[in-house]
Formats: sequence, structure tokens, C-alpha cells
Amino acid sequence: MVALFRWLIDQAMLFARFVYPLLRSQPLWLIPYLIATVIIWGLLSLVIVKDQTDLLGSGVPQIEAILKDQHRMKWWPVLWKKFVGGLLAICPGLFLGREGPCIQMGAAIGQGMGERLFHADREENKLLLSCGVAAGLVAAFSAPLAGTMFLLEGITFRFQIREWLTALAAAISADLMTVLVYGTRPCLWLPVKFNLPTAAYPWLILFGLVLGVLAWCYQYCLLNSRVWYRHCTHLPSKVQPLLPLLLVIPVGLLDVNLLGGCHMLIALPSHSAGFASLFGLLSIYFVVRFIGSMLSYGVPVPGGIFMPILVLGAILGALLATLLIHLHLLAAGNYINLVVIGMAAYFGAIEKAPFTAICLLTEMVGIMEQILPMLIVTFISYTVNDLLGGRPIYAALREKMFGLDQTS
Repeated sequence: MVALFRWLIDQAMLFARFVYPLLRSQPLWLIPYLIATVIIWGLLSLVIVKDQTDLLGSGVPQIEAILKDQHRMKWWPVLWKKFVGGLLAICPGLFLGREGPCIQMGAAIGQGMGERLFHADREENKLLLSCGVAAGLVAAFSAPLAGTMFLLEGITFRFQIREWLTALAAAISADLMTVLVYGTRPCLWLPVKFNLPTAAYPWLILFGLVLGVLAWCYQYCLLNSRVWYRHCTHLPSKVQPLLPLLLVIPVGLLDVNLLGGCHMLIALPSHSAGFASLFGLLSIYFVVRFIGSMLSYGVPVPGGIFMPILVLGAILGALLATLLIHLHLLAAGNYINLVVIGMAAYFGAIEKAPFTAICLLTEMVGIMEQILPMLIVTFISYTVNDLLGGRPIYAALREKMFGLDQTS
């Protein structure tokens, strides 16, 4: 199911790369495209209107609440509505990731199998739901170790052998299915050809400090994005998703690679483009993606934050690499190293899941040589965010969603 979900999103992004150049060259086509966008908003509203608690966002906070007996989920409506709603939100280009819906769909399938196939008791149902979480993330990213680690480090916060061994079995089976569909190449393969020299390690300390501060900023903005939307009383909640859906159109006209989960943006521009032009372009990319992520996640639509975070981390790594290369402090061949390190560290700090971050990037990118610098920067950024008051993002979202957090 997740493989089909991924494939449909990929096809939508290919269509976007066809249609936006057409819109630039023939502006009259904007009229039917705007009409189509309004139709998509109407369909999305119909799908999620009755189940917003279960369907909005990534679905991970809801899964945490179920495991803590704070929430119950009807697996079948959530399964098909998350599938359809996720496609309607992500395919037009909202700045959302596919992995959140994949995780919740996996959990729904696990719960459904427990209830309908195995007639399991409550605790076994929770175990099967947890296995579905791991399997869903694995199917989204083809990363079995990271999928299992995310369940333990990011959701259950415990390392019980019955839980992680069963989840690993589900992760292996999910990865086998995606390998049959997509092949064995890592889903985010990047050509890392050289190890980062030890002379560059002092700069990693500064990089970690900056990433930690920016990770706290990301958490603060994300946790308050829905609060800020609620303050827009002239914009009803049903109409709110139309705002980012319309805003992605000018962004797509600027650069179609900025839209959606943005897998293609990670293949960032070459450093040979020139320092001023590349540094300015990357800065614009970061601002657009950051603001777009907040506008997209703040409205009541399905969608994840994994890929948006990874993309922002990649841009930050590219910014540092561009600067160091310009100052002749880093070889041009190490440009991609800092892109990978930035993804791992920014993700690990925001999610408060450093082991998951290292496993995820190692499996997604397909390298082992950069684990030490990834660990150094991730540890520093995690610590800085922690000192600033950062919290596990999904736990904080769960508390806000279910009225357990009274702070704004």
C-alpha cells in the first residue's frame, strides 16, 4: 500500500515538472489550474471533515496517544482516508512529507490485522500497531533499522526485546516488498566519494551549535503554527487548506523542485555555480521551505515532517559547504558530505532521536564512512536544542492535540 502511495506521489511530481514550465510559457493555463486546485481543496475537505483528530498532520502523535491509552482509532476509515487525503495534500505540492501518512497507514493495517485476523487482545493489538509503525516508515524510506529504531526511540521510549524483535520482523518484510517494487538502490542515494578531512572537524562544532538553535526555532514555529492559524478568525478552518494550496503555485513557477516532500531538491545545485549566486539561492530555498512547511503543517491536512526537515538540513549543510569551499577551507569534493551531515543532525535535534537520524541517513544515503562526523554534529545540535528547552516533537504535538499542554 505504501509502495503505491509513493509511486502516485512520484508521478504527481513528474506531472508538476511538466505543467509548471507550461504555466510559465502559457499563463492562460493558470485559470484551469487554479480551478483544479479549488476542486482538490473541496475533495480534501470532504475526506477529512469528520475525522480531523485522526487525519490531520503526520498521524504519529495520534499513534503515541493510542499506545498511552489516550485515544482510540477506527483503523479502516483512517486507512483509506489517510491514503486519499495524503495524496490530495502532497501531490499538489504542499510542503509535507509522505512518511507520516505511511506510518499511520502501517499502524492502521497492524491494528486491523490484530482485530480482524488474529482477534488479539488489547496489548497484542498495541504490539501489532507498533509493528505497523515500523513497517510503514520502512516502506516509505527503505530503511529497516531506522524504522525499528524510530519506533523505540521516538514513540514507545522503551527497548523491550519482544517489541523490537517483532517490529524488526515487520520492518524486514516491509523492506522486502519495497525492494521488489523499487529495487535495492537506497531511496536517497547521494554520491559521497570522499571522507571529510579531520581539518574540517572544528567547523562541525560551529555547525552543530547553529543547527541546534535552528532546530529549536523549527520546533517553536511548528508547535505554534496551528495556534497562529486559529488567530486568523476571518479564515475558517475549512478554508485554511486552500491558502497553502494556492501559495504553492507561485513557488512552483519559481522552481518546481521546491514543492512537495522535495526529494529532488536534495540533489542540490553544484558548488561550481559561483559563491554569491549559490549562497543566495540556497538562502532563498531555506526561507521558502521553512515558511512553506509551517504554512502547510499548520492547516488541517494529512502530511509528515520527516522529509521537510531533511531538506532543510540538507540546505543548511550546503550553505556551510559553499562558504567553506569559497574560503578554501574545504575541498569541493566534500560538498555533499556536509549535506548528509546537515540532514542527520537537523533531523536528530528536532525529532530528539539521534540514533534514528544516524541509522536513517546511513541507510537512505548508502554510506558508512561519515558516521563519526554525523554523530558529532547530531550530538551537539541535540544538546543545544535540549538546553534551549526543546522537546521530542511528536510528544509535544500529542500533548497539544489532546489538550494536555496548556502553554501556547
